[in-house]
Amino acid sequence: MTEVTRVPLRPIAKGSLAKLWIGVIVAVVLAVLLAWSLAPKGYGLTVLEAGEGPSPSADDVIFVNYVGKLADGKVFDQSQPLPIPVEGVFPEGNPLPLSNMIPGFTEGALQMQKGGEYELRIPPSKGYGDEPRTDPQTGEVIIPANSELIFEVELVDFMSRAEFERRVQVITQMMQQQQGAMMGGPGGAPMGEPLPEGAPEGAAPPQ
Repeated sequence: MTEVTRVPLRPIAKGSLAKLWIGVIVAVVLAVLLAWSLAPKGYGLTVLEAGEGPSPSADDVIFVNYVGKLADGKVFDQSQPLPIPVEGVFPEGNPLPLSNMIPGFTEGALQMQKGGEYELRIPPSKGYGDEPRTDPQTGEVIIPANSELIFEVELVDFMSRAEFERRVQVITQMMQQQQGAMMGGPGGAPMGEPLPEGAPEGAAPPQ
């Protein structure tokens, strides 16, 4: 019968065992820190003030007040008051069709609720990537390549793309009637003619 050579297991001294565990813990912490340093930081949506109700869909047009910044705090875009010719046709804020926005902005907007305020951080891969954005008039680089984008957004309201386009037609018809009335041409509308379908209540008829 073959004799098995037995190697005695030597007990680890108490101090050595503590050092072993400390070494394991340090290695785990370093691995976590390394993974954290390589991962994207803070991308996504942060709720600053909660809204209520449903969220927009990918085919909707949202109305927002917003400021767009680079990681260094430089503002590259912000909403402006729009001169809507007929008050009450559209909500306040700038209309943005989500189907035309960069992927990161659309993904963030789909999680927003009416009346809410948010910070949205978008990585380059879901923004403009390695393509810089320039001012078409001056050629100045507004957004450098591979830029992280940060948006502060207030979602005022939203509606379907079809409803948005219908209201645009209402405004266009009313402006055409007003211009025709001022010029006295065949496009003029007589006094008391009803408003185009879909015009807001209380709006004055074209003169």
